[in-house]
Amino acid sequence: MALRKAMANRHEEITTSLPPDLDALPRLKGFRLRGLEMTRLESFVDAAFAFAVTMLVIAGQQVPDDIPTMLKAFKNVPAFAASIAVLAIFWRGHWLWSRRFGLEDRSSIWISWALIFTMLVYVYPLKLVFGGMFYDLSNGTLGLPLTVNTIGQGRELFAVYAIGFSALVLEILLLNWHAWRRRDPLQLDELEQRLTRNELFGWSVPLCVGLASLLLALTMPPGKIGWSGWIYFSLPILLRLQRRLRPR
Repeated sequence: MALRKAMANRHEEITTSLPPDLDALPRLKGFRLRGLEMTRLESFVDAAFAFAVTMLVIAGQQVPDDIPTMLKAFKNVPAFAASIAVLAIFWRGHWLWSRRFGLEDRSSIWISWALIFTMLVYVYPLKLVFGGMFYDLSNGTLGLPLTVNTIGQGRELFAVYAIGFSALVLEILLLNWHAWRRRDPLQLDELEQRLTRNELFGWSVPLCVGLASLLLALTMPPGKIGWSGWIYFSLPILLRLQRRLRPR
């Protein structure tokens, strides 16, 4: 009885926060945007993403004060750009969720806080892995050398990266799952429900890749641990395939 009452109160809280005329709202690919006004939650998440980007500064902890230092700093520009591109994917995931649903209830707040925490920790292995990747691809011209003294350190690095990546994907997935569970008070129409399901299916693909990367990091023989990182390049192909196969 108490659980039903709590659920009813949550539904009423969401319903009363909706605009009186949902059909008058602007639409994005047919989805009525219930969160046009930025909430305090979205503003805080945006600020956290901005802070994470500042933690990826090109030159580390100091501004270059001579030409050799400046040129050395610019070697890490590709890793810096790639790291920001990865963070931008998750930022857009949260932005799209905020615009579509405009939720700011307890569950949304807790999941968003988990997203912030994970992201601020994830920036360290993110920059390190991309720096090492560009260093290897360019024979030392770009990026920074990734020094791994033992096989265990290599496994730990890729495992931490995979855990961070998977956790961020899972948190975006949980936000959309939470919105799906609240589809009745949110008054999602048939198209919006279908788009929400597509979003859930879409985020499940990188989650599977992240978990596969973690498995490879922990089980591959010493000379093949790098495949734990290269597997992420399958994402564009898998996501395109998933879009083709999902119900229209």
